[in-house]
Amino acid sequence: MSFFGSMTTALTGIRAQSSALGHISDNIANSQTVGFKRTDTRFQDIVTASTSRNHLPGAVLAAPSFTNGVQGSIDASEVPTHMAINGEGFFVVSARVATIDGNPVFDGVNYYTRRGDFSMDKYGYLVNGAGYTLQGLTIDPTTGNPIGDVPGRIQINRDFLAARTTSNIDYKANLPAWPKTANADAGIPNSELLTVNRFTPALADLSVISADNEDIFLNNSLSGGAVTGYDSLGAPANVQFRWAKIDNGAGGGDTWQLFYKTNDAATGAQDKWVNVGQSYAFDAQGRLDPPVDSTTITGLTVNGISLGNVVLNHGASNITQFQDDNGTVKTTALDQNGYPSGELVSIAVSENGRITGTYSNGKTVDLAEVTLARFNAPDKLKRLDGTAFAATQDSGEAMLGGGGDIIASAREASNVDIADEFSKLIVTQQAYTAGTRIVTASDELIRETLNMKR
Repeated sequence: MSFFGSMTTALTGIRAQSSALGHISDNIANSQTVGFKRTDTRFQDIVTASTSRNHLPGAVLAAPSFTNGVQGSIDASEVPTHMAINGEGFFVVSARVATIDGNPVFDGVNYYTRRGDFSMDKYGYLVNGAGYTLQGLTIDPTTGNPIGDVPGRIQINRDFLAARTTSNIDYKANLPAWPKTANADAGIPNSELLTVNRFTPALADLSVISADNEDIFLNNSLSGGAVTGYDSLGAPANVQFRWAKIDNGAGGGDTWQLFYKTNDAATGAQDKWVNVGQSYAFDAQGRLDPPVDSTTITGLTVNGISLGNVVLNHGASNITQFQDDNGTVKTTALDQNGYPSGELVSIAVSENGRITGTYSNGKTVDLAEVTLARFNAPDKLKRLDGTAFAATQDSGEAMLGGGGDIIASAREASNVDIADEFSKLIVTQQAYTAGTRIVTASDELIRETLNMKR
């Protein structure tokens, strides 16, 4: 062992503590940076020569110890497009490199980040505070499912949302065993029924009810609720339903028919109510027999607004005939799938990680689905400016899908603990000072050795 060897070893220690000090200063400086991951220091000794009887001083190296997979705290945000990841995974983002002819140009490389403070820029892209653009999958507006499986840059279209024609009406209700219509009289058998022979002028069947016979029809039927449907241009049509009991079956089974109002302004012999064309027969237990899970209303038209063929969905056993003391139809579900056109009002992130748009027509539509990427070795990712990362050979390829949960209206804070950093700063400072003392002591010993010649 030589004095010069001791000094060299002490110098490597000083350099190592200097590196640790740099990591600490970087951590403290970014303690408020959204999605920042601190860098710890890993010390590694280098042995020059060592046996069971002899050991020469070696050296020490300081290497960064990354914490890319360590979760930061999740803080609430008032911005609806901010999001945080609870668990493993990274947002897939792109970097903008230029603007040509007023349009942004991207470098075509996928990057990854935990920084989720995204907001929409003037081009409709979702960009975080470091300038990276979010990627995800476009949603098919018809099916609500993602299109493809390769993420692309999410760009919000500010165009009007096209109207959607009503094609399905979900309808669930309970019909009373004894309907209390205006003409129903408990002392008169079958007075609660709507029959052909009630009408003047006479009807051949109950397929349509004219304006002349509307009063009779209303006095012998029950309101079944109403729903607003829309045609291909978004024009609204108020679809009103009425139920009429037409037969008291033997053994307790009854038969009903459903009507909708087709023309508010009809007069005389003009059609005012139309039968949907489906008989609803019930058994003694108040269940449909045979079942009617759905039926199609052919050419549904209300006040000149044509909706075309509309499927009336009841589901399994969701039209019933149980006792109801009020004698009225109790509607438990009445909804349809159409809507008028609308202008984009705002966007937000849903709890399932989808970007949703709210339109002036009150409709909320899924526009895109945020894609998360996972790595087998996230601490081996290459760090870039703006709390972003790039894949490396050591980190492995990105695995798309899965990962943690996306928390809406939230941001992941830096995982730096200020108190812990200051504790490490004290230890590092003391170790650095101790290293300088070794250099000073070695220098003094060298001078004393040189003075032996005198």
